[in-house]
Amino acid sequence: METSWVGLFIVQVLKQINLTFSFSWYSYFLLAISHVFVSGLRNLHNLRELHLGSNELSGSLPASLFALPRLEYLDLSDNLLHGHIPINSSWNLRELRLRSNKLSGSIPASVFALPCLEYLDLSDNLLQGYVPINLSSKCSSLLQTIRLSKNKLSGKFSFFWLRNCVKLKQIDLSRNTDLVVQVELHGWVPKFQLNTLRLSWCNLDKSMITEPNFLRTQHHLRFLDLSNNNLPGNMPDWLFTNEATLVYLNLANNSLVGSLDRVWQHQTYLKQVNISLNLVEGQLPANISLMFPNLTILDVSHNIISGTIPPSLCNSSIQLMDLSNNRFTGEVPSCLFTDFYALNVLKLSNNSLGGKILDGVSSFSGHLWAIYLDNNKFEGTLPRNLSGDIALMDLHGNKMSGELSTSLWFLPSLEALSLSCNGLTGAIHPGICTLTKLRILDLSENYFTGHIPNCSTVLPLEFLSVSGNSLSGFPSAFFFSSSITALDLSHNQFTGNLEWAQYLSQISVLLLSRNKFVGQISSNLCRLQRLSIIDISHNILSGSIPPCIGGIALEDPDDYEYGWPSIGITYSTGDYAVGMYSSHYEPQGFTFTTKGNSYTYGQNFFMWMSGIDFSSNMLSGDIPKEMGNLSHIKSLNLSNNFLTGLIPTTFGNMSEIESLDLSGNKLDGTIPWQLTRLSSLEVFSVAYNNLSGCLPATGQLGTFDVDSYRGNGNLRSCTSSSYPVARNGTGGNARGDSDPIIYVVTAVSFVLAFWATITFVFCHPFGQRVILKL
Repeated sequence: METSWVGLFIVQVLKQINLTFSFSWYSYFLLAISHVFVSGLRNLHNLRELHLGSNELSGSLPASLFALPRLEYLDLSDNLLHGHIPINSSWNLRELRLRSNKLSGSIPASVFALPCLEYLDLSDNLLQGYVPINLSSKCSSLLQTIRLSKNKLSGKFSFFWLRNCVKLKQIDLSRNTDLVVQVELHGWVPKFQLNTLRLSWCNLDKSMITEPNFLRTQHHLRFLDLSNNNLPGNMPDWLFTNEATLVYLNLANNSLVGSLDRVWQHQTYLKQVNISLNLVEGQLPANISLMFPNLTILDVSHNIISGTIPPSLCNSSIQLMDLSNNRFTGEVPSCLFTDFYALNVLKLSNNSLGGKILDGVSSFSGHLWAIYLDNNKFEGTLPRNLSGDIALMDLHGNKMSGELSTSLWFLPSLEALSLSCNGLTGAIHPGICTLTKLRILDLSENYFTGHIPNCSTVLPLEFLSVSGNSLSGFPSAFFFSSSITALDLSHNQFTGNLEWAQYLSQISVLLLSRNKFVGQISSNLCRLQRLSIIDISHNILSGSIPPCIGGIALEDPDDYEYGWPSIGITYSTGDYAVGMYSSHYEPQGFTFTTKGNSYTYGQNFFMWMSGIDFSSNMLSGDIPKEMGNLSHIKSLNLSNNFLTGLIPTTFGNMSEIESLDLSGNKLDGTIPWQLTRLSSLEVFSVAYNNLSGCLPATGQLGTFDVDSYRGNGNLRSCTSSSYPVARNGTGGNARGDSDPIIYVVTAVSFVLAFWATITFVFCHPFGQRVILKL
């Protein structure tokens, strides 16, 4: 009895529940008790605040929450809630935070009818349909924040409909690509003054920049994001006036043109500028550090900016500077590497910069985390006695030469290094074994020789490419990292068998072509169940193909725990949801031959590419019928081996295959009719085998020309001629073939022409006159 009175007392006085935790070791505990609270909340009539964010709550939103008569603050963000929003008459609700769930359906019209609503955040859900506001709507005059980003909203949204929201401060409609956002004023001057406006990835009114009537009415904007809208017009220099209060400006990925010269005006507040992926011209001013004294992020990449890089940048507060993919020339000021103490990330890729690589400096400044100098014209060797806490260096695609300084291998913080496509020589120093943080290494397309060092400690490599060198010997334990997802040893002189490959448990891409590997393909290779691409072509491998190869899934690795390797850094300015800026590095990719051509694949290969290339070896025996289970394979090349027997009928189950090459073997029998079901097939060859029977005349196989079947003397077309495909690759209708029908037609034509001429000459008056004249 006493317990009931205590419980009743708690129910009557409890006004706030806060179970928002971020401690992972509390998660399951909180999940259990939160469900208990949610189910019993209907009795908490005095509850005013409920904080249940980041608790992994699942299920649907209980309608009883919105029936609590005094509830003013509800936060269920960052959970796993799904279903509709059952809001109806929460008349006292001031703040509704449902961000980052899986809520679906449309936004209830009653949301914007709540008379006390001040803060609304429904972002990062699966909501769709119209935003329930129109010309006749009467939104709360207290509303200050509207966040509906990262949904699937559509229809039209006009700022004019918000005319009653006189206290509005923040609007975020970004990443709703089907939402048409209109900003015409119709003679109306907004009474509200925004400090945050995010309209990225919307169907935004194209007059937003060219006729900025709305933006010119907003005198207190601090965060403005209009990126990814294909906006036309000149670079809006009026945003950079002395009166501007902008802290964050993002105009990236539009179609803006014009010069930067009028943009460079003194800005005290500005911290982040991103005008990348436009068509802007001009140069960086010599005194840029004085113009933007508080700038921390400058991204002007992918434009047409030219000139030299001003040394005054070294005196600025910039932490991330991206000048890549422009037309900068000249040398890079050495102070960018040594005396730029605020700088973390420097991106100068894809310009026409030159001079000595790293300008000969040896000690990096203390905070420098990443350097991108790739695809320029830098020359020489790396400086000796390198030191610093650099984590990422991308120097590929330059004109470097000579041997690498041993100090390179003693940069303790190095996580990613790319030196590919240069003219570097010599051996790979054993000092590389000390790089215990190295995850990405690309030394491809150089002139390295010798053996790979045999490290006593396994490196945490996720991506390794040494292709296109002259390395030799047996691949050592250097490669046996359980975390490696992409390994490219192609175009070298490595020897030995492939037994070591079975230990690469997370491998997705395995490229070993054009080496001197010997032995057989072991069934242990089938343990690599995360494989998407394997290329062991152009080696000296023999024996049969293990049937278990057909058991490799070759599925989309997006579901795998280990994806395409990358490293990155994230910056924030003010509000976490507004001023975020990320910089990520991914390796260049790899080359794989399919459809008769070599293609370079990057991260996106995970979405659609899978293949096996065993060509140009000494493999023998039958093709295992189990390979027909590779239903997700896109490319299969078994050409130029000594394979015998029949083409498995199970190949008809390869429903996604686009390229199939079985040429240059000793296969016999007929071409299975099941292959005509391969509707995605674009390239097909069974040339130079011992096949017989009829050429396929239906499905995709019926679209390939005779080159796909040449060199099979007993193959014939059963639809037009009964003669075989000639060994030189020409069909039965080619010149030199004996066709009796052609002979009969030719003889009859000759006889008719002869008698027609005789009749004309001797019977026709004109013909007789011609004869008399002769």
